[in-house]
Amino acid sequence: MILLSPALDNGTRLILADSHAHLVDRKFDSDRREVVERSRAEGMSLVIDVGYDLDSSRRSVDLAGQADFIYSAVGIHPHDSGEAPKTYLDDLKKLAARDKVVAIGETGLDFYRNLSPQDVQRQVFREQLALARELNLPVIIHSRQAHEDLLDILRSDKVGPAGGVIHCFSGSPEMARECLGMGFYISFAGVITYKGNNTLKSIAASVPPDRILAETDSPFLTPEPYRGKRNEPLYVRYAIEEIARIREIPAAELSKTLLENTRRLFGIK
Repeated sequence: MILLSPALDNGTRLILADSHAHLVDRKFDSDRREVVERSRAEGMSLVIDVGYDLDSSRRSVDLAGQADFIYSAVGIHPHDSGEAPKTYLDDLKKLAARDKVVAIGETGLDFYRNLSPQDVQRQVFREQLALARELNLPVIIHSRQAHEDLLDILRSDKVGPAGGVIHCFSGSPEMARECLGMGFYISFAGVITYKGNNTLKSIAASVPPDRILAETDSPFLTPEPYRGKRNEPLYVRYAIEEIARIREIPAAELSKTLLENTRRLFGIK
Protein backbone atom coordinates (compact mmCIF):
# COMPACT_ATOMS: atom_id res chain seq x y z
CA MET A 1 0.00 0.00 0.00
CA ILE A 2 1.29 3.44 -0.93
CA LEU A 3 0.31 6.25 1.39
CA LEU A 4 0.31 9.91 0.60
CA SER A 5 2.11 12.21 2.96
CA PRO A 6 -0.16 13.89 5.50
CA ALA A 7 -2.40 16.29 3.62
CA LEU A 8 -1.30 19.83 2.98
CA ASP A 9 -3.51 22.80 3.74
CA ASN A 10 -2.30 26.10 2.31
CA GLY A 11 1.20 24.63 2.38
CA THR A 12 0.97 23.58 6.01
CA ARG A 13 1.43 19.96 6.99
CA LEU A 14 -1.42 18.45 8.97
CA ILE A 15 -0.77 17.43 12.56
CA LEU A 16 -2.11 13.91 12.96
CA ALA A 17 -3.50 12.72 16.30
CA ASP A 18 -5.51 9.49 16.44
CA SER A 19 -7.46 9.43 19.69
CA HIS A 20 -8.55 5.79 19.37
CA ALA A 21 -6.83 2.87 17.62
CA HIS A 22 -6.35 -0.84 18.17
CA LEU A 23 -2.85 -1.50 16.86
CA VAL A 24 -2.67 -4.62 19.02
CA ASP A 25 -5.57 -6.16 17.10
CA ARG A 26 -4.68 -9.44 15.41
CA LYS A 27 -5.24 -7.86 12.00
CA PHE A 28 -1.90 -6.10 12.52
CA ASP A 29 0.04 -9.20 13.58
CA SER A 30 1.79 -9.62 10.23
CA ASP A 31 3.04 -6.04 9.89
CA ARG A 32 2.52 -4.14 13.16
CA ARG A 33 6.10 -2.90 13.27
CA GLU A 34 5.83 -1.62 9.70
CA VAL A 35 2.57 0.19 10.47
CA VAL A 36 4.13 1.86 13.51
CA GLU A 37 7.24 2.85 11.58
CA ARG A 38 5.18 4.14 8.66
CA SER A 39 3.15 6.23 11.09
CA ARG A 40 6.34 7.64 12.58
CA ALA A 41 7.88 8.34 9.17
CA GLU A 42 4.74 10.08 7.89
CA GLY A 43 4.67 12.43 10.88
CA MET A 44 2.08 10.92 13.19
CA SER A 45 2.10 13.03 16.37
CA LEU A 46 0.01 10.94 18.75
CA VAL A 47 -1.88 7.63 18.88
CA ILE A 48 -3.96 6.36 21.79
CA ASP A 49 -3.92 2.56 21.52
CA VAL A 50 -6.95 1.11 23.28
CA GLY A 51 -7.31 -2.29 24.94
CA TYR A 52 -10.53 -4.26 24.78
CA ASP A 53 -9.75 -7.18 27.12
CA LEU A 54 -6.96 -8.03 29.54
CA ASP A 55 -4.69 -9.59 26.92
CA SER A 56 -5.02 -6.70 24.47
CA SER A 57 -4.60 -4.21 27.33
CA ARG A 58 -1.32 -5.84 28.34
CA ARG A 59 -0.11 -5.81 24.75
CA SER A 60 -1.17 -2.19 24.36
CA VAL A 61 0.88 -1.18 27.39
CA ASP A 62 3.87 -3.03 25.93
CA LEU A 63 3.40 -1.35 22.55
CA ALA A 64 3.28 2.10 24.14
CA GLY A 65 6.67 1.37 25.66
CA GLN A 66 8.12 0.81 22.20
CA ALA A 67 7.08 4.05 20.47
CA ASP A 68 7.27 7.56 21.87
CA PHE A 69 4.09 8.77 20.11
CA ILE A 70 1.88 5.86 21.28
CA TYR A 71 0.03 5.87 24.61
CA SER A 72 -2.23 3.19 26.04
CA ALA A 73 -5.70 2.74 27.50
CA VAL A 74 -6.69 -0.41 29.37
CA GLY A 75 -10.18 -1.80 29.70
CA ILE A 76 -12.84 -4.40 28.97
CA HIS A 77 -15.01 -3.88 25.89
CA PRO A 78 -18.71 -4.71 26.29
CA HIS A 79 -18.29 -7.60 23.84
CA ASP A 80 -15.71 -9.11 26.19
CA SER A 81 -17.37 -8.30 29.50
CA GLY A 82 -18.93 -11.75 29.79
CA GLU A 83 -15.48 -13.35 29.69
CA ALA A 84 -13.80 -11.00 32.16
CA PRO A 85 -12.24 -12.93 35.06
CA LYS A 86 -13.23 -12.13 38.62
CA THR A 87 -9.85 -10.47 39.12
CA TYR A 88 -10.17 -8.15 36.13
CA LEU A 89 -10.49 -4.93 38.15
CA ASP A 90 -7.31 -5.67 40.10
CA ASP A 91 -5.60 -6.60 36.84
CA LEU A 92 -6.67 -3.35 35.18
CA LYS A 93 -5.59 -1.35 38.21
CA LYS A 94 -2.10 -2.85 38.02
CA LEU A 95 -1.90 -2.17 34.30
CA ALA A 96 -3.10 1.40 34.79
CA ALA A 97 -0.12 2.03 37.05
CA ARG A 98 2.28 1.35 34.17
CA ASP A 99 4.01 4.13 32.26
CA LYS A 100 2.05 5.82 29.47
CA VAL A 101 -1.35 4.41 30.46
CA VAL A 102 -3.65 7.41 30.13
CA ALA A 103 -7.24 6.10 30.32
CA ILE A 104 -9.63 3.31 31.27
CA GLY A 105 -11.37 1.78 28.27
CA GLU A 106 -12.74 1.00 26.10
CA THR A 107 -15.82 0.18 28.07
CA GLY A 108 -19.52 0.79 27.63
CA LEU A 109 -22.58 -0.95 26.20
CA ASP A 110 -23.21 -2.69 22.88
CA PHE A 111 -26.72 -4.07 22.38
CA TYR A 112 -26.30 -4.41 18.61
CA ARG A 113 -24.44 -7.71 18.67
CA ASN A 114 -25.09 -8.68 22.30
CA LEU A 115 -21.94 -10.79 22.52
CA SER A 116 -22.20 -10.51 26.31
CA PRO A 117 -25.40 -10.48 28.39
CA GLN A 118 -26.78 -6.98 28.82
CA ASP A 119 -26.86 -7.15 32.61
CA VAL A 120 -23.19 -8.18 32.63
CA GLN A 121 -22.32 -5.34 30.27
CA ARG A 122 -23.99 -2.86 32.61
CA GLN A 123 -22.20 -4.21 35.66
CA VAL A 124 -18.75 -4.26 34.06
CA PHE A 125 -19.30 -0.77 32.64
CA ARG A 126 -20.27 0.58 36.07
CA GLU A 127 -17.26 -1.09 37.67
CA GLN A 128 -14.89 0.47 35.16
CA LEU A 129 -16.45 3.89 35.63
CA ALA A 130 -15.77 3.50 39.34
CA LEU A 131 -12.20 2.41 38.63
CA ALA A 132 -11.63 5.46 36.43
CA ARG A 133 -12.95 7.70 39.22
CA GLU A 134 -10.71 5.96 41.77
CA LEU A 135 -7.61 6.35 39.60
CA ASN A 136 -8.55 9.84 38.35
CA LEU A 137 -8.24 8.71 34.74
CA PRO A 138 -10.49 9.60 31.82
CA VAL A 139 -12.77 6.88 30.50
CA ILE A 140 -13.20 5.84 26.85
CA ILE A 141 -16.82 4.90 26.20
CA HIS A 142 -18.35 2.68 23.51
CA SER A 143 -22.08 2.94 22.82
CA ARG A 144 -23.94 1.07 20.09
CA GLN A 145 -27.71 0.74 20.02
CA ALA A 146 -27.68 1.20 23.80
CA HIS A 147 -27.64 4.96 24.05
CA GLU A 148 -30.47 5.49 26.54
CA ASP A 149 -29.25 2.69 28.81
CA LEU A 150 -25.76 4.16 28.70
CA LEU A 151 -27.03 7.65 29.51
CA ASP A 152 -29.04 6.28 32.43
CA ILE A 153 -25.84 4.82 33.89
CA LEU A 154 -23.87 8.02 33.30
CA ARG A 155 -26.61 10.06 34.96
CA SER A 156 -26.52 7.91 38.08
CA ASP A 157 -22.89 6.83 38.33
CA LYS A 158 -21.26 10.00 36.99
CA VAL A 159 -17.84 10.35 35.48
CA GLY A 160 -14.87 11.47 37.53
CA PRO A 161 -13.13 14.85 37.26
CA ALA A 162 -10.79 13.45 34.60
CA GLY A 163 -13.77 13.20 32.25
CA GLY A 164 -13.87 10.99 29.21
CA VAL A 165 -14.82 10.60 25.58
CA ILE A 166 -17.71 9.03 23.70
CA HIS A 167 -15.70 7.34 21.00
CA CYS A 168 -16.94 6.89 17.42
CA PHE A 169 -20.03 8.87 18.27
CA SER A 170 -23.23 7.49 16.72
CA GLY A 171 -25.94 9.01 18.88
CA SER A 172 -28.46 11.78 18.43
CA PRO A 173 -27.94 15.54 18.72
CA GLU A 174 -29.73 15.35 22.07
CA MET A 175 -27.33 12.67 23.29
CA ALA A 176 -24.36 14.75 22.16
CA ARG A 177 -25.65 17.78 24.06
CA GLU A 178 -26.21 15.75 27.22
CA CYS A 179 -22.78 14.11 27.03
CA LEU A 180 -21.13 17.48 26.50
CA GLY A 181 -23.03 18.76 29.52
CA MET A 182 -21.57 15.90 31.55
CA GLY A 183 -18.07 16.98 30.53
CA PHE A 184 -17.37 14.44 27.80
CA TYR A 185 -15.48 14.92 24.59
CA ILE A 186 -17.08 13.69 21.36
CA SER A 187 -14.93 11.73 18.89
CA PHE A 188 -15.59 11.12 15.21
CA ALA A 189 -14.16 8.20 13.23
CA GLY A 190 -13.95 7.37 9.52
CA VAL A 191 -17.72 7.00 9.39
CA ILE A 192 -17.86 10.79 9.12
CA THR A 193 -16.45 10.47 5.57
CA TYR A 194 -19.25 8.20 4.33
CA LYS A 195 -21.96 9.58 2.07
CA GLY A 196 -25.14 10.49 3.87
CA ASN A 197 -24.81 10.55 7.66
CA ASN A 198 -26.25 14.05 7.64
CA THR A 199 -27.21 13.91 11.32
CA LEU A 200 -23.68 12.88 12.30
CA LYS A 201 -22.22 15.62 10.13
CA SER A 202 -24.47 18.23 11.75
CA ILE A 203 -23.30 17.07 15.18
CA ALA A 204 -19.67 17.34 14.03
CA ALA A 205 -20.41 20.91 12.98
CA SER A 206 -21.83 21.86 16.37
CA VAL A 207 -19.48 20.29 18.95
CA PRO A 208 -17.49 23.04 20.72
CA PRO A 209 -13.94 23.31 19.36
CA ASP A 210 -12.38 22.35 22.69
CA ARG A 211 -14.44 19.14 22.98
CA ILE A 212 -13.98 17.48 19.59
CA LEU A 213 -11.63 14.59 18.77
CA ALA A 214 -10.84 12.51 15.68
CA GLU A 215 -10.00 8.82 15.55
CA THR A 216 -9.61 5.84 13.27
CA ASP A 217 -10.77 2.93 15.45
CA SER A 218 -8.15 1.01 13.46
CA PRO A 219 -8.32 -1.59 12.03
CA PHE A 220 -12.06 -0.94 11.71
CA LEU A 221 -14.24 1.78 10.13
CA THR A 222 -11.85 2.67 7.34
CA PRO A 223 -12.64 6.08 5.83
CA GLU A 224 -13.14 6.94 2.21
CA PRO A 225 -11.19 6.53 -0.05
CA TYR A 226 -9.88 3.28 1.51
CA ARG A 227 -13.22 1.91 2.70
CA GLY A 228 -13.20 -1.88 2.57
CA LYS A 229 -9.48 -2.10 3.38
CA ARG A 230 -7.81 -2.36 6.78
CA ASN A 231 -7.71 0.94 8.62
CA GLU A 232 -4.61 2.39 10.28
CA PRO A 233 -3.76 5.53 12.28
CA LEU A 234 -2.50 7.60 9.35
CA TYR A 235 -5.97 7.50 7.84
CA VAL A 236 -7.16 9.84 10.59
CA ARG A 237 -6.26 12.57 8.10
CA TYR A 238 -9.43 11.79 6.14
CA ALA A 239 -11.65 12.24 9.19
CA ILE A 240 -9.83 15.48 9.98
CA GLU A 241 -10.28 16.79 6.45
CA GLU A 242 -13.99 15.96 6.42
CA ILE A 243 -14.63 17.50 9.84
CA ALA A 244 -12.77 20.63 8.70
CA ARG A 245 -14.91 20.77 5.56
CA ILE A 246 -18.08 20.42 7.63
CA ARG A 247 -16.99 23.11 10.09
CA GLU A 248 -15.73 25.37 7.28
CA ILE A 249 -12.28 25.89 8.78
CA PRO A 250 -8.78 25.09 7.47
CA ALA A 251 -7.81 21.47 8.04
CA ALA A 252 -4.41 22.50 9.40
CA GLU A 253 -6.09 24.69 12.01
CA LEU A 254 -8.42 21.87 13.04
CA SER A 255 -5.60 19.34 13.21
CA LYS A 256 -3.73 21.52 15.70
CA THR A 257 -6.86 21.87 17.83
CA LEU A 258 -7.46 18.11 17.77
CA LEU A 259 -3.93 17.40 18.97
CA GLU A 260 -4.34 19.91 21.80
CA ASN A 261 -7.69 18.39 22.77
CA THR A 262 -6.33 14.84 22.75
CA ARG A 263 -3.38 15.82 24.90
CA ARG A 264 -5.61 17.71 27.32
CA LEU A 265 -8.11 14.88 27.78
CA PHE A 266 -5.45 12.24 28.32
CA GLY A 267 -3.07 14.41 30.36
CA ILE A 268 -0.23 14.19 27.86
CA LYS A 269 2.26 17.06 27.88
